[in-house]
Formats: sequence, C-alpha cells, structure tokens
Amino acid sequence: MESLKIEETINKAGEKYRSFLHEEAENTHWRHGGPPIYDAVNQLFEQGRTKVWEKGSLEETVQNAIKSWEMELSHKTRIQDFRTINPDKFKLIVNGREGLTAEETLKVGSYNALLKSTLPEEYKYYKAEEETFESSHDVFRSAFPRGFAWEVISVYSGPPVISYKFRHWGYFEGPYKGHAPTGELVDFYGMGILKVDESLKAEDVEIYYDPADLISKLLKGPLISEPENADVDASPVSTGGCPFKKEK
Repeated sequence: MESLKIEETINKAGEKYRSFLHEEAENTHWRHGGPPIYDAVNQLFEQGRTKVWEKGSLEETVQNAIKSWEMELSHKTRIQDFRTINPDKFKLIVNGREGLTAEETLKVGSYNALLKSTLPEEYKYYKAEEETFESSHDVFRSAFPRGFAWEVISVYSGPPVISYKFRHWGYFEGPYKGHAPTGELVDFYGMGILKVDESLKAEDVEIYYDPADLISKLLKGPLISEPENADVDASPVSTGGCPFKKEK
C-alpha cells in the first residue's frame, strides 16, 4: 500500500524498485491512462527505511516483488495485464479470512481487502463494504499526501513459500474522514506468506496484521469543525485524495 502521484511524463530512466514498470506492452490498460510515477514515495522510502538490503539478495528480491504486485493491483485494470501473479490460482488472504480471487481483489482494491472487518457495525472504524476502489484510495491519499511506504524487515524462508516481516509507514499530513492531520509518523508491522509457482508468480498472498495499529493513529486527529452556518444538507467533510500507490 504505497502512495504515488500520477504524472503525464514517464521516468525514462526506469524504476529502481519495479524493474518492468516501463517495459510494459503498449496495450496495457492503466487506471489513470499511463504508468504511475513513484518519485515521491521512493524518496519517503529511502529516507525512512530501517533496512538497506544488498542488491540481488533474497530480501531485496522479495521486497521488490511485493512492490511490483502492489503497483499492478493499484494501477492496472485488467488481470490479463498482470505479470506478478498466476491469475488462475491467485488468492489474497488477510488475517485468515476467506481468500479473494485475483478478479475479486482487483474489484475491491487493496485498502478494502486489507481493512475489511467482522466487527459489529457500531464498532467498525473503517467500513470497507461502503467504499469503492476509488473512494478507498482517495481516503488514504488524502491522509498520506507524500505516500505510504513499505519495506521488508526480515525474510524467514525462500521460494516456493516465502515468509517475511514487513513495515508500512507514512506521515499523517492530510485529513482522514473528518479528522485533522497530526503530522505524526504512522507505521505498523505485519507478517506475510507468499507462495509462488515455478515462474516465481504469486499464487497465494497471506497477510497478518492488526488494522487498529493503523486506524487508531488516524483517529487521533481532532474532528474538523464545520462552519456554524453550514447548510444541514451539505455534503460530509471530504475525504480528500488517495496516497497509496508507489512501490512494488
């Protein structure tokens, strides 16, 4: 889940953490009309990461593979254009819930897949079932205008079943669902299990983490007050734009 800025120009020098980003077929269907630009979130990543992995190491390979998958999920609109997964076998499993197929994951988007909750309605801090792909990305792009960076902390086993620990972070510098930004660093940790086929394409992605580690820090911001003469029929406070897509 990393954020990014879409720009009209393409970085012809290539992408450091997503090796095939600018080697795509001309008929690839991009959500925003063209490949994403990751300059801002790459800078956040390089300034805030806690590990610098040796080039070609298993840790770097896994880190870049996950960044590439996230890039495709966030910015491509057709599964047939994905190069990181085995579409016939792919499942995304979050906190042990029933897995989502590739098409199901693409439809709801990464934020909604990762933040879906079985809590009673009155206790839900994020209602994934009420968000679309687009609105969910708008919410977090608003909260993290510089992006939401991601890194591998440790890798415990290699292919075909790769287990790893990760960290996700950003700076809460924009509004989140009516809560004012605090400017604070927001980060959380989790575990992942990635099953790949003989071509190193993902078949299963399992993610385990506590969503409250993320949302609780976004709810710390004070509620944004509405003007006293606000029309009672006015729209709710805008959730802003989306910041998630910027890495593999």
